[in-house]
Amino acid sequence: MKKLTKRQYKAASALNLDLFESAVVPFPILPVPDPIVPVRPADLPVVSPDTAPSLPVPGELPDVATLYRLFDRYNWMYFEGRLTRPTIEYSGRMTSAGMYMPRRHLIRIGRKYHEIFSDEVADTLKHEMIHILHLRHDAAFKAEAKRVGASVRARSHPALRRPARYLYVCPGCGMEYPRQKRLRMASCGKCSKGGRYDERFKLRLKKPAG
Repeated sequence: MKKLTKRQYKAASALNLDLFESAVVPFPILPVPDPIVPVRPADLPVVSPDTAPSLPVPGELPDVATLYRLFDRYNWMYFEGRLTRPTIEYSGRMTSAGMYMPRRHLIRIGRKYHEIFSDEVADTLKHEMIHILHLRHDAAFKAEAKRVGASVRARSHPALRRPARYLYVCPGCGMEYPRQKRLRMASCGKCSKGGRYDERFKLRLKKPAG
């Protein structure tokens, strides 16, 4: 191999410096974020109790962003911040107050229910947050509900009741029984003695579905 001259060696050294030296950028290089920090639903910042929003105004439904902030507030206040933030959304179809879907880690708030009971939005949210830990309304759930001040059951309202699909009538007294589901072996509670099934007063279908 031919030996480089002093002039050639100096030129090659300068070339190597240009190839491996970092390019100058017009802004500072930021530190790489911690990869274990999860991406939160709706890209909303987590709210601490010190910066928590006020409770929903009676008669008004809070927007979804406020529901997320309320979730963060209750998470810190009652659960030491250990609940993973779920997706939260309103449902215009459901007539119940709310529901938690564990497979999708999703809390749905019933819009129809809270248009009637608008002051219960925060209560419903706390109820569904407990379901993240306890899926059933068992003793553990009820204990948590008492601790955080959440209701166990929602209220009923005529506007939230679905129209009956079936209408049954007693052949004895003529009392009518509207039902959502078809009855197989049922007799009139008024005419049957001791709450037992009585073939003489078996309920007859008066109006089928549709």
